Amino acid sequence: MKLAEFVPPTPHPLWKLCLQMGITDVIVKVNPDLTGLHDPWKLETLESIVGRLAEAGLTVVGLEGDPFDMSPIKEYGAGGDSANAAESEKRKEALAHYCELLDSMGTLGIKLLCYNFMVGKGWSRTGLREGRGGAKATCFSIGDLPAPETRTDGLTLDAGQVWDNYAHFIKTVMPVAERNGIRMGLHPDDPCLPSLGGFARIFGSVEAYDRACSIYPSESNAVTFCQANFKLMDCAKTASSGPTDALAGMVRHFGRRIAFVHVRDVEGTKENFVELFHDQGDVDQFALMRTYRELGIDVFMRGDHVPEMAYDRMISPDDPPGYSTLGRLFANGYLKALLKGTAG
Repeated sequence: MKLAEFVPPTPHPLWKLCLQMGITDVIVKVNPDLTGLHDPWKLETLESIVGRLAEAGLTVVGLEGDPFDMSPIKEYGAGGDSANAAESEKRKEALAHYCELLDSMGTLGIKLLCYNFMVGKGWSRTGLREGRGGAKATCFSIGDLPAPETRTDGLTLDAGQVWDNYAHFIKTVMPVAERNGIRMGLHPDDPCLPSLGGFARIFGSVEAYDRACSIYPSESNAVTFCQANFKLMDCAKTASSGPTDALAGMVRHFGRRIAFVHVRDVEGTKENFVELFHDQGDVDQFALMRTYRELGIDVFMRGDHVPEMAYDRMISPDDPPGYSTLGRLFANGYLKALLKGTAG
């Protein structure tokens, strides 16, 4: 296992702090809203982003998240019973851009892409709760959402339609990923509810992942094992010895289909949870790390969402919730200790 950090694609205090922590491998999101650069799928654009980080001593080993507006792909058919010619053309264009991005990644030697198929909304939180020592922790409570957000009937896209869109997407892009030696790790829906915002969500179970892998069997068609999301898929309820054994069982189930690991823990249920410091929670992270090691899963991992600590806003006032700088320093120290303690 190798430790990477998810960093902003433009200069940020975390860049220098990564070097001081001994972390030189980074994951970035290349959406134009973050980079200020258009056409992220073009080789020259991606090369510019990678070059910025290389000049700072950091190596881009993976991309994460939607690289551009994916709604023509994910929300195809949302306008009615049948998509019109304009929608079809927009989807075709978006898929071509995605394939070009994969080719550009291949040219630059970037072999990991963490993606999701959350329709309408990405990962969602409803607020902050006070955590240990007054830290501000991101949380989700379905009761804090307006009724239209949580309805399960009359969906804009139902589960069957989302599956159709996913299958079309994966059958189009996966051959390009294979050609470039890229592993596309599918991230779970977050939160893993049946629907959110009027759209069905389909990636909230192990069975859904097995179905996704069966659509296009390939080493490139892989899993991002986000520990907290898989924990919230009711796995803890089915394991007599608790969430650690349940998660370890899921790691064994996927095995080397796992291409990337997000390490974090939560307290609660998928309908109502709060995110924790990496040393909190009821998952034995040391035991889980040993499971990865025993199975020969040698992939990049990163710390995921962290609480906001005292003085965080003084250092990086614009950090989004879940990605505060001091919280990440604490997380990386903990993860480096996990890696060292389970090595050999």
